[in-house]
Amino acid sequence: MSRRASALLAVLLVAGVGVTGCGVPAESEPRSVSPPPGPFAGLSSPVPSTPATTATGRLTEMLYFVLDGKLVSVTRRVDAQPTVDELINALQVGPTQTERDTGLSTALGGTNVVAAFSVAGDRVELTLTAPVDGNGRADEALGYAQLVCTLTARGDIHGVVFTRDGHPVGVPRGDGSLSEGPLTAADYSMLLG
Repeated sequence: MSRRASALLAVLLVAGVGVTGCGVPAESEPRSVSPPPGPFAGLSSPVPSTPATTATGRLTEMLYFVLDGKLVSVTRRVDAQPTVDELINALQVGPTQTERDTGLSTALGGTNVVAAFSVAGDRVELTLTAPVDGNGRADEALGYAQLVCTLTARGDIHGVVFTRDGHPVGVPRGDGSLSEGPLTAADYSMLLG
């Protein structure tokens, strides 16, 4: 055997021993691994920027909730295309417990802001019972943003108008300016996380 072949055989044997004897046993099932102790332990568990999809139902509905002062979309699986009324109710009920555990909240929680709605073509008119109350102008804008972004995510709705007592109401857009609409998700793009 030539010297070159002997050297190649030796390298292959050492590599084979190194791979088979690396100390990591083979496992047939995946298992979770705890992060090592120390100051960097939290780095091994990334926080999702958007919560996971609920995995039941044939169709999806997209709702917008609040996470760290920004609007984020949440996709839920449903059995039928949600109606405007169902979307509004879902926003007012707020995130599920699982979604709240990821830090999601709503600027509309526990309030019945919308008294009625009507759909005309590709626009929705929401009749308000009262203004969206929040802890400040940003919370108020987030509440309106949740409604507008959720409704226009349907694809067949391209604008939302707010009224009270039969008159258009100026509501804050993402930049703080007031608009009587029709509003779209683009009006709240700066609030998206």
